[in-house]
Amino acid sequence: MTQRITTGKLAVDQRLYDTLSPLAEECGIGVESFWAALEQLVEEFGERNSDLLNTREKLQASIDEWHRKHAGKSHDHQAYRTFLEEIGYIVPEGDDFSVTTANVDPEIATIAGPQLVVPVTNARFVLNAANSRWGSLYDALYGSDAIPETDGAEKGAEYNPVRGDKVIAEAAAFLDIAAPLAQGSHADVARYSLSDGGRALGIELADGTETGLADPDRYKGYSGGEEAFSILLENNGLHAEIVVDRNHPVGAGNPSGVSDVILESAMTTILDCEDSVAVVDGPDKALAYANIIGLVRGDLEARFQKGGRIVTRTLNPDREYTAPDGSSFTLSGRSLLLVRNVGHLMTTPAVLLDGQEIPEGILDAFATGLIFKRDITGEETVGNSASGSAYIVKPKMHGPDEVAFTSQLFGRVEELLGLPQTSLKMGIMDEERRTTLNLKECIRQAVDRVIFINTGFLDRTGDEIHTDMEAGPMVPKDAMKAQRWITAYEDWNVDIGLECGLAGKGQIGKGMWPKPDRMREMMDTKAAHPEAGANCAWVPSPTAATLHAMHYHEVNVAERQKQLAGKRRASLDDLLQLPVMTDPISADKVQRELDNNAQGILGYVVRWVEQGVGCSKVPDINDVGLMEDRATLRISSQYVANWLLHGICTEKQVTQTLERMAAVVDKQNQDDPGYRPMSPNFSESVAFQAARDLIFKGRTQPSGYTEPILHARRIEAKEKFGIL
Repeated sequence: MTQRITTGKLAVDQRLYDTLSPLAEECGIGVESFWAALEQLVEEFGERNSDLLNTREKLQASIDEWHRKHAGKSHDHQAYRTFLEEIGYIVPEGDDFSVTTANVDPEIATIAGPQLVVPVTNARFVLNAANSRWGSLYDALYGSDAIPETDGAEKGAEYNPVRGDKVIAEAAAFLDIAAPLAQGSHADVARYSLSDGGRALGIELADGTETGLADPDRYKGYSGGEEAFSILLENNGLHAEIVVDRNHPVGAGNPSGVSDVILESAMTTILDCEDSVAVVDGPDKALAYANIIGLVRGDLEARFQKGGRIVTRTLNPDREYTAPDGSSFTLSGRSLLLVRNVGHLMTTPAVLLDGQEIPEGILDAFATGLIFKRDITGEETVGNSASGSAYIVKPKMHGPDEVAFTSQLFGRVEELLGLPQTSLKMGIMDEERRTTLNLKECIRQAVDRVIFINTGFLDRTGDEIHTDMEAGPMVPKDAMKAQRWITAYEDWNVDIGLECGLAGKGQIGKGMWPKPDRMREMMDTKAAHPEAGANCAWVPSPTAATLHAMHYHEVNVAERQKQLAGKRRASLDDLLQLPVMTDPISADKVQRELDNNAQGILGYVVRWVEQGVGCSKVPDINDVGLMEDRATLRISSQYVANWLLHGICTEKQVTQTLERMAAVVDKQNQDDPGYRPMSPNFSESVAFQAARDLIFKGRTQPSGYTEPILHARRIEAKEKFGIL
């Protein structure tokens, strides 16, 4: 039974109450005043939240009817666009403007670099992410497939000097890009030294030549002493350290004495309360908020077993250096934190108002404001923002009216909590089609708050499928990325962001690299993101952050944005191209697609529903580990629902495929002691029934979202299996 505390008209889950109430007291708000303010906020914004959701449904119903009315006819693109404008799905584009957002930390405003996204409910993961501001390039290269295990370079249980030499060579090649020498290569260095008491960097090549940096200004200082020291460099706003220690095993075997190269890596981290977590009730919310509180205060700890011993992980301290002029300075040891709240759709049983669940997004906004109040006012000892701002990423908004609602909600939170105006900044996830088509007007509605726009091609694809569900069968997954709309979408986001003046004021971001074990492939391809003018892009791990950081040394994003400014490479007509199949598809191809989608759905859902894992590396049908979250689930379930609707497959075929793939997923998870097999008792498996619901009820789910079904089935599993 859920234990609740009654305060005013609210009934608050006991654990959530015990998590937030002490913080309200500490912030000088008072416990009763805090909960009364939340009650007031819900009463003011709850009905408007519902109205926005009703508008989504009405627009979708109109689009569905339009497609049904024109079924069997050649698609009339211009008529379709005119129709969307007439119903208000596409709004008129106003005059040019430039965002006015102020007090933005440089990690967001001016420094281009990787962005981690981490499930907030896992304390160990969030500490790892926050500490990933700095990462070892040697470790990232050595421990991943970035260095092929060929020619004697296998990883093995012990240190392999052959592999180590390849790591050293690749790191030296990177330094030749980030901090080239006036003469020679870093691979040829025999000695780095701190000349004139650290005022200059001395470099001697193997042939005895004395040289230095081609650009001496890239040398920013040092730390350490004569025997072991670090050289601090800066390029394109990012820092890197050359660590010299000839007493270190690696440094001793390196002619230059370099034992490591440390890169400033995850400049920012999104603490995710949304797609990568399984949060369905008050205890889950309490855990999520408690971890954020611990990070902001600086006292969060995680204890776990590693290598046969108990390890305690805490936040890293700042890094101290001596500048060339002899003065001391520090650089942050931690990634700048953003929080991704949930969208407008779901309500939460964590708090009831007059016996009814309140909108979860309203609770998230209010709790986030409270958690960051002392940081905004500069009272926290560790601190996150040096600029007095809190950064909230808002996902799954549909169009300008929903962005305006969120901006007004943030403003009211500020008033109720006594925060400075516009101290709650907004990140706009451009992942729903109505937001994409109206992106300029969306940004206008948050002109003094917006610090972030980001393409999320996974959810965006899911929304594309659902919005035009009735138009016809969608092209297979492998063909979707080649569709005209998706190329236009990625360009459009950067074009509009630059047009609205985000350069130098906020982030224009790109989506997640989904293959955490394929780092060489990432290194070979993800430079396309900074080249596209994006000053951040998502990565799935600290290792990926360090390796992706290399791309921002290779590409000066600020200069690239200047080159792209004033150009619109995409058009609204490109964005409205429907990804509908025009050629017949073979039965074998249909079955392969069903196998792939069913296996992916089951592999993710079984962990979400029965283990509470919201994001994880899930083996695909070929046993390649892919990062899966609700966005990937939305695509797969909507695909199959669409094909069912248009007769590409049958309900019997899908059911048989699900049952066959359940056995595959069971085998992939057979070594997990906490795993509950789905087969052969399919009717008893909560996870299997959830997967069926996602497909067979997918057509009627709001915007094709997976949350309503997942939340209901997770609560069922908690009750069935006694999960606290």
